Amino acid sequence: MRTNTRRATAMAVALLCTAAVAGCSGGAGSGAPAKKSGAPEDLAAASASASASPSPSATAVGKVSARSTSLGKILVDGEARTLYLFEADKRNKSTCTGDCVKIWPPLIVTGKPEAGTGGVKGDLLSTTTRDNGAKQATYNGHPLYRFTGDHKPGDTNGQGDVSFHNTWYVLGTSGKKNTTPQQNTGGGY
Repeated sequence: MRTNTRRATAMAVALLCTAAVAGCSGGAGSGAPAKKSGAPEDLAAASASASASPSPSATAVGKVSARSTSLGKILVDGEARTLYLFEADKRNKSTCTGDCVKIWPPLIVTGKPEAGTGGVKGDLLSTTTRDNGAKQATYNGHPLYRFTGDHKPGDTNGQGDVSFHNTWYVLGTSGKKNTTPQQNTGGGY
């Protein structure tokens, strides 16, 4: 009996250590500060937040505009919610699946995304097809996502987030990532 208890305890400790190492791995040496980890407690908090509000992932027509924020002029969706890129993605190919889309819902559209106000360039807007067949909006080849930790228009709580083994950034109208550090304004999760 003691041998089985010790073995079970050792296996539990090994699993916890493995989970801790996986949750703390920050990515491919991007040099960005590790702000958040995507650890299980973060997943639970974000999932609870996501289930408390309507899913921000689907829209009939994706209108992408730009908005001035403390990070500069950044891309936002038709509801003025901040849009992000994921550094793990390849050009026009999303790698965010499974638990990732629960926290970082892709901007899904039914047609070609439209360029809104603020200097968004229509020729940089397009779509990519996700593994499930859904069309995800892209800008300059970057698949676009929202962040469930952003609770209202103008929030940029996902800026510099390190989760799912890489970093998330807002985009400027040029189509390039904006690596300006997020200022702590008491928001976020």
